[in-house]
Parts: sequence; C-alpha cells; structure tokens
Amino acid sequence: MRITKFLIMMVAITLFSCNGETASNEVVNPVDHSTNTVKKEVAAHKGQAAVDDGVSAKNVLQVAASLEDFSTLVVAVKAAGVEDALANAGPLTVFAPMNSAFAKLPEGTVETLVKPENKSKLAFILTNHVAPSNYPIKQLTKEAKKGRDLYMASGKYLKVENKDGEIYVGGTKIIKSVKVSNGWIHVIDDVLVPAE
Repeated sequence: MRITKFLIMMVAITLFSCNGETASNEVVNPVDHSTNTVKKEVAAHKGQAAVDDGVSAKNVLQVAASLEDFSTLVVAVKAAGVEDALANAGPLTVFAPMNSAFAKLPEGTVETLVKPENKSKLAFILTNHVAPSNYPIKQLTKEAKKGRDLYMASGKYLKVENKDGEIYVGGTKIIKSVKVSNGWIHVIDDVLVPAE
C-alpha cells in the first residue's frame, strides 16, 4: 500500500514539474538587421535568474531586464550564460552599458559575440563590468581619492577617477547609479573591453 501511494505521488510530482515545457539556451536571431538592434532572447532559463517572487526588491538582472535601454546587455548576459551570477545575493557592483554603448562597437561585433562559439569570450567581457563588492558612488569617490583600482570579476582591474566631480571607471563616466537588492548598478555609455 505504501509503495502504491509513493508511486502515485512520484508520478504526480513528475507531471506537475515537467509542465510540458522544454528549456533552450539558444539565442534566436539576436540582431534585427533592419534597425541594427538586438532582439530579446526567447529562450527559457531555469536557474536563479528565473526566480521572481513578485514581492522582493529587484536584483541587477531584473532591473536591467525591465528597462529597454539595457536590452542588448540582457541578451548578451543570457547568451554568455552569466544571468544567475547577476541574480545571486551579492553584493555586486555592475557597470551597465546602455544599448548606445554597444552601438559604438564596430559593426557586427555584438552579433558575433552572442554566437554560441564565442560564449566564453562574451562572458569574459561581461564579467569585466562586475565588481564582486558593494561600491555606491560615495565609496567610488573615496576609491578615486586613494588612487585605487577596482578588482573585477574578470580578474582584471579598472581605474577609478574623479574628474571635476564626476566619477569615471575604466575611462568611462558613470551617468547614473541605482541601488538594487544585491548591490548597485552604475549606468555607463561604453563597453569596458578588457585587455586579453
């Protein structure tokens, strides 16, 4: 009798959890050539980044995904497979390039980088935008005054500078800062491509 109940319960759990859906990590037509913009990825993701309880404050990835100005960044993050890292507890500081930053890259760069064979290169570039620490603008100002460089998740360092009261990281100006549940997003208008 116990075995029968156990089997029925296992079948019910399996049917409930399968939902008839299949996951894919493929990015389909990432660039709309008519407008030269990156399309949103249609692939399903089942990791930490997929969790949204509807109550908690938004994390880095959720905030970026909710704003059209970061659609290229979000597609790139998903293509590189680093979305869970941006959704985890942190603290993280992300220097988030807007779509206009990606548009400054040579033509075809984004389209090439989001191809599966370039996943590790794309991940390296994206992790060069993430400091595994908590850096609000006030702390970045202190780091600039001390002449310190920031250690990035890529293993590289970025110079922090204060130029006439404006904070620059890796040579690009921070346009705006947003507090999120797992750290900070600092908006920038350049892609911080690390030296290999």
